Amino acid sequence: MPKIPFWVFILIAITYFTSVRVDTMDIDASQYASMSRELLGSHNWLQLYDHGINYLDKPPFLFWVSALSMKIFGVGNFGYKLPSILFALWAIFATYRLARLLYNDATARMAALILATCQGMFLMTNDVRCDTILMSWVVTAIWLVKEWDVSRKLHYLLLGFAAVGFGMMTKGPIALMVPVFCFATDWALKRQWKKFFHPAYLLGLVVIGLILLPMSIGLYQQYDMHPEAIVNGQKGVSGLRFFYWSQSFGRITGESPWKNGADLSFLLVNMLWSFLPWVFILVPAIVANIIQLVKQKFRLNEGGEWVTTGGFLLAYLALGSSAYQLPHYIFVAFPLAAIITAQSIAGYLDSKRYAAMYKVINPFIFGISALVLAIVLVLVMFVFPSGLLPIIVWSCYAVLWVYLAVNKHLASKTIWLPAIGMIMANILLTNFVYYSLLRYQVGSQVGKYIEKEHIPSSEFLYFKMHDPLNSLSFYANELLFTNEALSAIKTKKYVLTMDEGLDTLRQSGCTFEILKQGQLFKVSELTPEFLNPATRQNALRNYYLLKMQ
Repeated sequence: MPKIPFWVFILIAITYFTSVRVDTMDIDASQYASMSRELLGSHNWLQLYDHGINYLDKPPFLFWVSALSMKIFGVGNFGYKLPSILFALWAIFATYRLARLLYNDATARMAALILATCQGMFLMTNDVRCDTILMSWVVTAIWLVKEWDVSRKLHYLLLGFAAVGFGMMTKGPIALMVPVFCFATDWALKRQWKKFFHPAYLLGLVVIGLILLPMSIGLYQQYDMHPEAIVNGQKGVSGLRFFYWSQSFGRITGESPWKNGADLSFLLVNMLWSFLPWVFILVPAIVANIIQLVKQKFRLNEGGEWVTTGGFLLAYLALGSSAYQLPHYIFVAFPLAAIITAQSIAGYLDSKRYAAMYKVINPFIFGISALVLAIVLVLVMFVFPSGLLPIIVWSCYAVLWVYLAVNKHLASKTIWLPAIGMIMANILLTNFVYYSLLRYQVGSQVGKYIEKEHIPSSEFLYFKMHDPLNSLSFYANELLFTNEALSAIKTKKYVLTMDEGLDTLRQSGCTFEILKQGQLFKVSELTPEFLNPATRQNALRNYYLLKMQ
């Protein structure tokens, strides 16, 4: 079985850090970046606002660490993305430590590599939301509680509960539920009932309570003390109830108004890309683990574990039962998925376990890896032509991939070929494809211009803009607003608009100078028309930054 060298993780880390070249994407990532910048200038970090409006959705940890990072490194891509990149690297390390406890060092390194090279991880370090930090806290909690389970050293348990607390302060009660799912399943199948009741848990709950106290105080002061506060068009909303119940459990019970019709298969279907390419090993591995458990009459043999499989399945069922789902919700369970996958590959490489299954899996996953290479080549050569450099990089990786593929003496192709394919693909996607794509995002393009030219927010409005503009205030480094009233427009010196707004201003008799113009596209919703260079012009719309006269 291969022992993954450390330099591979250095290369992956460098790939993650190159994402700071790419602007944050509208809608969510740019909204969180803008709110973090807004928080940086606030005198009360316990209360969150979005352009001065009460914000009650995500807990504050992402905004706190991002604002602190920007305070140190400045407002921009690096300052905003750095904390999430560091948490992603820590999640890989924590996954390694957990897998080493459950199996061995070689399997643990494979699990770390699988997590590090799934498509979702590369996406999370580009399109930064709460999920990277949440995943990191959750796998850290599971690892530390397992350390306590093995050694009975109290500090591991307390640190594990602290990680749960910080996870809850990142994205709510799911940070507590996933570790509970992991250990409840494992202990039940081992008939270790006494482990469900331990006095040290009470001390751990105190640790969680202390960590959540500042956030809870902020919620109470902002909402529960002010029932007149308007939140999403409603009054009398309890911030504490929203965080501890409605936002998570309310989506399952139906109390939450958020619904998008997603069913139980939604997350699995989206894992076909987000846990690519390893999902095609993960699913058979889970099925094999379930069959093995049934054969053992739902009792684990000595040395067996269901921390990973049980935790992943229950987390999936809980998240998949929600009336409102998005693809990144399952990212919190990716470390568990990585360990399940690594354990399956290790069994195959060590003892040819499930050899018949891998006779089917290997050609398929190698084909998927080759297809990814081909798609990326098309993207950098034809969809977003980026010169000779990406083709040279692609060629070097392709030669290495082919060499390993035809090497008859390499037994560990199952791990190396997909991993190398994903690393190469995302080096090119991040530095050439995403970088080119974000040039069509009007908010970041105009925001940078506003900051460069020192255009004051008091003299600026945007008018009849039909594209998300969360990135505008972030890159302008000041809060910018809209107004649809012509009377307001005529009092401003600078106006951002599109063709419709330009026609309206001309018809109203306004005179102006066009300072900057360009073409925009909603980059989070790609279409074949936009991706095809021959038809792209039809998918683009014009924008104008005007100086009123």
